[in-house]
Amino acid sequence: MDPLPLQTGFGLVSVGLLFLMLVVVTLWQSVAIVDAYDKEALTVFGEYRKLLEPGINFIPPFVSRTYAFDMRTQTLDVPRQEAITRDNSPVTADAVVYIKVMDAKKAFLEVDNYKNAVSNLAQTTLRAVLGDMELDDTLNKRQEINAKIRRELDEPTDEWGIRVESVEVREVNPSKDVQQAMEQQTSAERRRRAMILEAQGERRSAVEQAEGDKQSNIIRAQGEKQSQILEAQGDSISTVLRARSAESMGERAIIERGMETLEEIGKGESTTFVLPQELTSLVGRYGKALSGSDVQQMDGLEGLEFDEETRKMLGLDDIDEILGQIDEAAQMDVEELEKEAEAVKSGDAGSNIKSADEVIQEMDEDVPEGEVEPAEES
Repeated sequence: MDPLPLQTGFGLVSVGLLFLMLVVVTLWQSVAIVDAYDKEALTVFGEYRKLLEPGINFIPPFVSRTYAFDMRTQTLDVPRQEAITRDNSPVTADAVVYIKVMDAKKAFLEVDNYKNAVSNLAQTTLRAVLGDMELDDTLNKRQEINAKIRRELDEPTDEWGIRVESVEVREVNPSKDVQQAMEQQTSAERRRRAMILEAQGERRSAVEQAEGDKQSNIIRAQGEKQSQILEAQGDSISTVLRARSAESMGERAIIERGMETLEEIGKGESTTFVLPQELTSLVGRYGKALSGSDVQQMDGLEGLEFDEETRKMLGLDDIDEILGQIDEAAQMDVEELEKEAEAVKSGDAGSNIKSADEVIQEMDEDVPEGEVEPAEES
């Protein structure tokens, strides 16, 4: 068998395979598939041509290069930075920056590795912002720090086709010595507030107790006054009733005394007696009242009349009015006393007693403003 045809056939097969492989590679190099969330910058012989949109794109083979840019919002971690605040307190802080590529052409042509550029710019801006603030502001005004960093990043990143969507400072920590001083200051402030609250509580308790004692004394005094009034009125009524009894029994007492006198006269040896006319008249009237005989006409026993000065002294003409006053006083119940005590407690018109809140407010106003000084900042 002649080896020449075999070599020729083998060569043709190899050339065909090489050509087929070249065609496949050429087609592969001519097609660029871009993801939906990407855009790719196309360069031909190092020259920028265009941006490739998502999907299948045909490009010159072997002489083209593509650079992908993620068009979604991306997160950049800003490493922990050390800074000195305006009041010379060392602090450390780190942050997170959220960015988005708005113009892939600028991000490709205007800056080398836009992520590193934004991260380094955020680090220097974070240190500068912390250095312009005092320690208390760095710990309390987190939103203000975020806003300042974002404003500082907006201008340079716009030239790169990048938009800074948000900046969030995660932690701001002072040095250990400052932290210990702050803890001591906080403890001292809490103790001071506890002492103030305790003193205010004791003062309020004392005022409430004094007010309660005052109200109790008022109610007790009112009760004693009412008791004395009722007792005096009772004595007055008793005196009047005794006077009336004496008035009605006066004539009977005279008659009985006269009868006793007649009895004494009858025991004597004399048979002739001289009796006053008034005594015989009284005896006749007394007998008529006892036996119903018609020895002497009478309308019944009548009491002796007091003269005008005696009646006025005894208050006989005012007995009905006094009895009415006693009845009104007797109708005063406990509810009326409670209402009066409540009026005293609430400080209504006609009462000079102040409530506990008013007393405490006046005491607070009397205290000088600089008496209790807040704890000094460390």
